[in-house]
Amino acid sequence: QVELVESGRGLVQAGGSLSLSCAASGRTSSMYVMGWFRQVPGKAREFVAAIRRNDGTTTYGDSVKGRFTISTDNAKDTAYLQMNNLEPEDTGVYYCTGRNGRQLTKLEVNYEYWGQGTQVTVSS
Repeated sequence: QVELVESGRGLVQAGGSLSLSCAASGRTSSMYVMGWFRQVPGKAREFVAAIRRNDGTTTYGDSVKGRFTISTDNAKDTAYLQMNNLEPEDTGVYYCTGRNGRQLTKLEVNYEYWGQGTQVTVSS
């Protein structure tokens, strides 16, 4: 089993930046992919980004491409999400996620592990 704990919640103005972290513990050696989803009330979770830990391959949701960057520090079992040029539409609860499969995927159902979520609010 793997536990994921997010940190870095905050309030930022549009155009600003914010960085989120996700610390993993437990059987992390079997977790090949880490990622981020976000959710606003009344809507389904939206894929943000994912990274394959062994080779650094990444994939992003269309709405964040060019603005967000996902990375990992495997020695620390930590994933990061650097968010730049934030927009009010980026507001939501951001969830760290992980999966044991090697394939990068944007589908929520393919991820086994989830953090509790951290709030990001972007004001206009």
